[in-house]
Amino acid sequence: MAGLVDAIERIAPLAGAEPWDRVGLHVGDPSRDLAGPVLLTIDLTERVLDEAVGIRASAIIAYHPPIWEPLTRLASATTAERIIRGAIEAGIAIYSPHTAIDSARGGVTDWLCEGIAGTTGPEDDPRIACDVRALASQATLDRKQEVKLVVFTPPEAVEHLRGALATAGAGQIGEYAVCSFASEGEGTFLGSEASHPLVGEAGRLERVREVRLEMVCSRFALPLAIETLRQFHPYEEPAFDIYELQPKPNRATGMGRRLVLDQPLTVPEIGAKLRAHLGVSRLKYALPEGMDEDTRLHKIGVVPGSGGSGIEIAVGSGCQLFITGEMTHHNVLAATALGMAVLLAGHTNTERGYLPRLATKLGAMLDGVEFRISRTDRDPLVVMR
Repeated sequence: MAGLVDAIERIAPLAGAEPWDRVGLHVGDPSRDLAGPVLLTIDLTERVLDEAVGIRASAIIAYHPPIWEPLTRLASATTAERIIRGAIEAGIAIYSPHTAIDSARGGVTDWLCEGIAGTTGPEDDPRIACDVRALASQATLDRKQEVKLVVFTPPEAVEHLRGALATAGAGQIGEYAVCSFASEGEGTFLGSEASHPLVGEAGRLERVREVRLEMVCSRFALPLAIETLRQFHPYEEPAFDIYELQPKPNRATGMGRRLVLDQPLTVPEIGAKLRAHLGVSRLKYALPEGMDEDTRLHKIGVVPGSGGSGIEIAVGSGCQLFITGEMTHHNVLAATALGMAVLLAGHTNTERGYLPRLATKLGAMLDGVEFRISRTDRDPLVVMR
């Protein structure tokens, strides 16, 4: 099980999930070995659980989190209770990636965008064939680079101090250690009569050559780094600063995507591409005042599932069309009032087609583990013809 969790979190790091989401391992012991197939599903219903039990599955990857509201008991009063209790009794682990795999590069959102803009590159590693970026870029802060420690020291003490700070945990950037930057300048100080300066005399303004030494550091390692600094610095009272570092945004990951098509298309043309990609026969759309079916569009916002919360971000990004699975009537009115068209493809329609790709990715990472797509999982809504 640990291998499965590690593999899926390499594909969809949990740091990419929305803060309100319930992603990760819901049921199971991470140290337990996988003793049967892994079943992939969008929704973990009782029917899907029966299927998993029938094939002696060792784990279920349920795109939508099966535990949303806190459970106060595991009896049979609710569907959620019966599903979770049943999985535990059958020894089946449950993992949900949800918005973590939406935001990830090569995840659900990128797969959805491929159906609109097409792809380039190899089949096992396709790239969207137009300019693409996240609507709301994911920003992350490396735990080893949470702060920057800046210390001012005599030139002859730089190497000794740099090495000491590195042993305390400072200066780690990715696969590199002892990372620093040093620049020379002039420092001044005026010691009191009770001081014992290394250079010059107490009671007199001194000017000395100094080096500004900068090294990144984690908050956890910072107290030890400061203690080490004081121990190895030659001055009686070393001068140093601590700067908080900001998370770094990644253009390729985060909530939603904005596509800039090389060749503008109309809403019906985009709809035809999307229907073919999703394998559905019907879509719904709404146009704002001043836009018709012949209007050619090139900036498109995309959010799988339920994307109503992304309307203002998409409008602010200049999107002319917003594609998602579903949104409320009032969300549609709000979007069109802001001059942006809306194209709705159905909630799970915009997610379900990604499962085979996820199964293939996981299968390539975990030799000997069988991944199956649920045969009983289906869209709860049926189009009446």
